[in-house]
Amino acid sequence: MSTARRAVVGFVVLALLAGLGLAAVLRTHGFSAREKPSALEAFVARRLRRLATPAAVRDLENPLEPTPLAVAEARDHFADHCAICHANDGGGETAINDGLYPPAPDLRDAWTQGLTDGELFAIIRDGVRFTGMPGWGGEDEDNWKLVLFIRHLPRLSPQERLMMKEVNGLD
Repeated sequence: MSTARRAVVGFVVLALLAGLGLAAVLRTHGFSAREKPSALEAFVARRLRRLATPAAVRDLENPLEPTPLAVAEARDHFADHCAICHANDGGGETAINDGLYPPAPDLRDAWTQGLTDGELFAIIRDGVRFTGMPGWGGEDEDNWKLVLFIRHLPRLSPQERLMMKEVNGLD
């Protein structure tokens, strides 16, 4: 048997074993939105999300400066449109997020903060397939302001959280 043929047979056998393993997991666990994604599932989802963002967009840098006015406008926009799933502090502890699968990420987390400006912009504008994140479209300037605010979330002050609560009534 040639080396190429052995490689193909080996690949087919591995694919069949992987398929059987996946079938066994699905029979025992199903697709419940209440279960936390496995590390492998989270890893694959992050890689697929990255592949879904065109390189030209991924490499974009935010054209806006994080002025107090731009961050404040984005804060109010976030409180009114995004906090229902992501929470005012960006942590995702909301009633809606409890039922989402995959859940909305903690926007303060290193995984999210490590995304490029272009990736965050694309997620806001275009959404993420097979998740609860819709593509909002909207004006580019507003989306870039939201990117500024997401970068600001790890430093959100108690006063800012109070202002957000005044906008949406959420804690």
